Amino acid sequence: MPEAKKSTLVLVAERAGVSIASVSRVLNGLPASQRVTERVRAAADELGYVPDATARSLKVGKTEQIALAVADVGNPVYVSMMREISRVVTRAGYRLVLSSTGSDPRDQIDLLVSLNRGFADGLILSPLRVPAELGAQLRASRLPIVIIGSLPPGVELDNVRADSVAGMALAVDHLAGLGRERVAFVNGPVDTVPGAARLNGYLTAMTARELHLNADAQVSAKDFTYKAGLKAAARLLEQSTPDAIVCANDLLAIAAMKVAAGRGLRVPDDVAIVGMDDTDLADLANPALTSVDLGATQRAKAAAKLLLRRLDKPQAPVRQVVIEPTLTVRASTVPGATP
Repeated sequence: MPEAKKSTLVLVAERAGVSIASVSRVLNGLPASQRVTERVRAAADELGYVPDATARSLKVGKTEQIALAVADVGNPVYVSMMREISRVVTRAGYRLVLSSTGSDPRDQIDLLVSLNRGFADGLILSPLRVPAELGAQLRASRLPIVIIGSLPPGVELDNVRADSVAGMALAVDHLAGLGRERVAFVNGPVDTVPGAARLNGYLTAMTARELHLNADAQVSAKDFTYKAGLKAAARLLEQSTPDAIVCANDLLAIAAMKVAAGRGLRVPDDVAIVGMDDTDLADLANPALTSVDLGATQRAKAAAKLLLRRLDKPQAPVRQVVIEPTLTVRASTVPGATP
């Protein structure tokens, strides 16, 4: 009978002149003397040995991966969040795995089921909708989770959210201060978390300023996208004559600028336009877009730190963080304005 082929782990131990247990400790990141560590790593390099990440995760109970799930990886807000979260978790020794779940909560539920099988150590989730079924799945999950956004009653998880009501107040107050009286609103779907929050903020701010609320001056796009914004803005301008438009994000605002220009309206002379999120697109628009910064980078950083805290201290009290908005004024509301 031929001699059974030795495993690579055994070969590393023989090359380093140490026990298999010592090799296992070093390759799994467990404490070992400097001499042993150097000899094992040198032997592994010589033999071209790469540890099996799957086997290692089963043994030590960690994947060293953190998942980030967002609705649309093409949205500049989510791109900013991804970069910041990746920066924070990479420094802590984790890899970031990105998932684009769309706006269907069923896809987020399927993702949660998969991750609970041990494919990641934690999850940062930014859901557009949180129906009862998703809420129940979040409560039942054994996986450490941080939510970017608001949560329904009864779901006690670490979460970070923007203050959309305060952000909308900044936008409406700015426009009212410029003498604009017919302030319209282009929203995303109102059955989403951000859509509901921003509609509430718009109605609250308009009432506080004693500005006239007109149902024809309020439209909802099918999605928070540029393409959906074109249709919504066209519908708005067919049924009303606003002198200002607040939009639920920058993509919708740029779509509104496009439609307004196509109808011969000058921005900001005939109609001033404000976006939300203050993405890079706001600076690139022509004219540059006045926008409310809802702190995407700050929210992402806070969420990443909350998840690392939860992984380190699973029994720590739940924390809720609110990021306050700021307004950046540009030429879409004030001619010649630069931030």
